[in-house]
Amino acid sequence: MNVSNLKPVFVLNGPNLNLLGTRNVNVYGAKTLDDIEAGLLDKAAQLKLSIDFRQSNQEGDLITWCQEAGEAASGLIINAGGYTHTSVALRDALEPLTIPVYEVHLSNIYAREDFRRTSLLSEHAVGVIAGFGEAGYHFALEELAKKLT
Repeated sequence: MNVSNLKPVFVLNGPNLNLLGTRNVNVYGAKTLDDIEAGLLDKAAQLKLSIDFRQSNQEGDLITWCQEAGEAASGLIINAGGYTHTSVALRDALEPLTIPVYEVHLSNIYAREDFRRTSLLSEHAVGVIAGFGEAGYHFALEELAKKLT
């Protein structure tokens, strides 16, 4: 399959990720979400993929976008932020997807507070990447590109 003919990859970002670069820099790093998007657009171009990069603090937006991805995307990369650990509704939105889903976390959620160590989303993801900062998005996109070819 020629990846240049594929639907875009949706990259969904959840609550508080709009504060990257200013919020808890020791945990999440100094890059802003705009910086991460710019780097991922470059990576996507190298892989001959397109991405649709979105962020919302609203759980309903993320759910709607996951449902949309089922028809409009070739794959999904999701950093659901705090909803990773709390949203059964978001988990349920991922369940019926037949496209590859990758879960990304900037920090290592398994080395943090107990409540962050549980993901309600992981069972519906092809892979989970945590603790690599911005590079986690790149790893996910690279693996997704391999899966799509």
